[in-house]
Amino acid sequence: MGNNIPKKVDESAAQAHFDTVLNDHEQAFEKFFLARFLGLDFEYLPGDAADADKDTCRVSFEVTDMLRNPQGSLHGGAMACAMDISMGHLVNKTQGPGATIEMKLQFMRPVVTGRATCEGRFLKSGSSISFMESRLWDAQGKLATIATATWKMP
Repeated sequence: MGNNIPKKVDESAAQAHFDTVLNDHEQAFEKFFLARFLGLDFEYLPGDAADADKDTCRVSFEVTDMLRNPQGSLHGGAMACAMDISMGHLVNKTQGPGATIEMKLQFMRPVVTGRATCEGRFLKSGSSISFMESRLWDAQGKLATIATATWKMP
């Protein structure tokens, strides 16, 4: 799987990344520390006028050595975090802040290199509870992970 993966993370690159994130983050959607640390880029795709539940939040990021597990693939926790963020940012954009009540992930294939992309969307939107999913693809467009979640809005 990860034959070309270094045995250690490049310390100077990690420190430079951490320093940049520490200096540039804000406690705001899209700019908070963890989103910056993961290197997330955000894009919001509107659904059609007849069905706002088709709105999507696309989050993409580069698979880096800092995000890999000991086997050389993207750590499942990093995937889960990005997928949770894709759903949470969509909830915030369409309904205001919310909180994850529960989330389930199914890992289908490893993501080793390149850019990972996930898309959060509503399965069923409600005024206080929403059911959502996020799907994560590798750089070749192969589906790697599916997450389903229940969200609570205040």
